[in-house]
Amino acid sequence: MFKFQASRIALAFAAGLAFCHAAHAQPGKISDNVVKIGVLTDMSSIFSDIGGKGSVIAAQMAVDDFGGKVNGAPIKVVSADHQNKTDVAATIARDWFDNQQVDMVEDLLPSSVALAVANVARAKHRIAIATGAGTTRLVNEECSPYTIQYSYDTYAFATNTVKAMTRGGDNSWYFLTVDYALGASLDKDASEALAHAGGKVAGRAKHPLNSSDLSSYLLQAQASRAKVIGLANAGADTVNAIKTSREFGLVGPGKQKIAGLHMFISDIHSLGLEAAQGMTLTTAFYWDRDDASRAWAQRFYAKAGKMPTLVHAGTYSSVMHYLQAIQRTGTDDADTVMAEMKKTPVNDFFARNGQIRPDGLMVHDMYLVEVKTPKESKKPWDYYKVLQTIPANDAFRPLAQSQCAFVRK
Repeated sequence: MFKFQASRIALAFAAGLAFCHAAHAQPGKISDNVVKIGVLTDMSSIFSDIGGKGSVIAAQMAVDDFGGKVNGAPIKVVSADHQNKTDVAATIARDWFDNQQVDMVEDLLPSSVALAVANVARAKHRIAIATGAGTTRLVNEECSPYTIQYSYDTYAFATNTVKAMTRGGDNSWYFLTVDYALGASLDKDASEALAHAGGKVAGRAKHPLNSSDLSSYLLQAQASRAKVIGLANAGADTVNAIKTSREFGLVGPGKQKIAGLHMFISDIHSLGLEAAQGMTLTTAFYWDRDDASRAWAQRFYAKAGKMPTLVHAGTYSSVMHYLQAIQRTGTDDADTVMAEMKKTPVNDFFARNGQIRPDGLMVHDMYLVEVKTPKESKKPWDYYKVLQTIPANDAFRPLAQSQCAFVRK
């Protein structure tokens, strides 16, 4: 009799577990009756102008514009500063997923942080959307069914800039590369594009993240006599390299050129047009591109006191895309929402012809721009001339070349 009752209890317990799992995953259900979005970013250091508080503002703008609720459940935004430490970022993400019921994490700059958090998200079956990370490893060697690289990648930035400059005869490059995941990806993608164009690498040097003095590296670049000094770094490192090269008289008519392979409008603002003028770069977003981008950017400016970077715009866009997928499917189950996001095109003020591929890369039109001269600029933040719209299928590495393990070739 005891064995029979025990068997019945065990069966009932198992059935209860199955029912709870089904209730969590089935359409029409929101886990914990709230949708929680975490913005994990650099709030106070080298990348804070690119993402930082601006990403939190952008995410909250998307939530407010959505109405604050999805399918009757409130939407909440939480944020944290990872201090550019991968262990800190992973610990925060793990606590968010395990104890704070966070459903999706956003921003994730820099690349080293994105790689660490993507691994946590994969283990926890939660969605990670990298709007601030560029390394192509996110959707290649370390791709995950739960990771989206939304705004850009190093291939799109570096390859398209190198192509444009080599067409003009700038076919010998010296690379100044920051020594972490982003720098390695930028250097690799730019070098491959240069070789494909028949150019050559005259030399390269690696420098630590957040270097206060880049003068010795730049003097090495000058000694190489390369036509172009390619900056495979980001944020304050890029700004410092350009300022130092100007101070040393490395660049100018008849001298070497500087190519920022990972530049944002916040970098141009920090430099000023006098120092940045004439530079060619690739971007995913420019606030003054059209009426829709201008309208959103002005709203962002009113809250942030500055114009948005592509990371801020991408954060807003991706949060909206995420919430719309929840609304359509009736659930915040990660697998269901991810499938819906991948099958739904993105066309808004940020992305044109956007599509999230099976490997997690969101491909969309990109823009080749030239930094204006001070005389050409007619208003605050009027920094770019759009030289070319690069169609989505041309801007990014073809899916057939993806190294993602779960993508069928």
